[in-house]
Amino acid sequence: MGVYLVKEKGWRYDFMMNGERHTKAYFQTKKEATAAEHRKRQSLTRPTATDIDFLTLVNKRLDEVQQRLSHGHYMDTVYHCRRWVKRWSGLTCSEITIELITELRNERSLISNQTANKELRYLRSLFNWGIKKGFTDYNPAARVDMMRVEKRKLYVPPQEDIEKVLAVANEEQRDYLWCIRDTLARSREINNLRWEDVDFEARTVTLFTRKKRHGTKTPRVIPLTNALYEVLSRRYQNRDFQVPWVFWHRFFSKKKRKVIIGPYKDRKKFMRTLCEKAGVRYFRFHPLRHSGASIMDSINIPMSEIQSLLGHENRRTTEGYIHTTSGKNCEAIMAFEKARN
Repeated sequence: MGVYLVKEKGWRYDFMMNGERHTKAYFQTKKEATAAEHRKRQSLTRPTATDIDFLTLVNKRLDEVQQRLSHGHYMDTVYHCRRWVKRWSGLTCSEITIELITELRNERSLISNQTANKELRYLRSLFNWGIKKGFTDYNPAARVDMMRVEKRKLYVPPQEDIEKVLAVANEEQRDYLWCIRDTLARSREINNLRWEDVDFEARTVTLFTRKKRHGTKTPRVIPLTNALYEVLSRRYQNRDFQVPWVFWHRFFSKKKRKVIIGPYKDRKKFMRTLCEKAGVRYFRFHPLRHSGASIMDSINIPMSEIQSLLGHENRRTTEGYIHTTSGKNCEAIMAFEKARN
């Protein structure tokens, strides 16, 4: 559109560059507006001293994530970075345009809109981190819109289905599920649980998470139920004194090229087998946290205490774990029905 006059307000410039709109108002004269537009165009086309190769930015980010954040987050980042590097490794950060990212988003949306949005979130995080560290000064992913997503209600298994799964599980699997169920823990928190984190005298277990801001490893202390106390006591008496983890296995390490002993990274595969064997709808570990939170809410446990047990910073996150119909909602529907009759 260039430079134009807005009646009774003044002159402004308005133009598009690299898919982005730039405008500013109001100037007293056309000459001032034209000069300002020229300076803006020069600043947008002038090479930046902070521009680096995209591959370099990716490698620096991976080093940071590996050092500070969880292994799971690191592997997710690696998964995305490999795809980006394959497409854009010969470009500088300033050459990664809105159009290129939009093309990638549209390609990933063929899998699902959730997949496309996750790709965008990781790209935005990469460039925001680069800006923070002074490696680049622009985030093109921030200008690309997220895809529309239809949110679905998370399936939370009823207690009878959980009991059926426990009944068909072997002892090792049952112990693992009891730990998740009775601590409301994330599965990776149980995977990394060590005997030093279990205090039998105080009847507590300390869980650690990196879900907090900045990836800080944060502990929270969970009281043991009587059932879980018995499970952990039995495992402790039968433990291997050379192994520090509550749950562990032997596996072949590609990095070390040999069989080693270590904690689990992921155990979700056995849940499908157990659900099929028990004849119940398939669910994984995380819905057990939702189930526990919903039960606590139904017996009027304060939301602040549920939040603390789940290890959430934000109360709204905890509220999303509650899958019971509130008494107020029930009262409202009953009043609504009565008013119609």
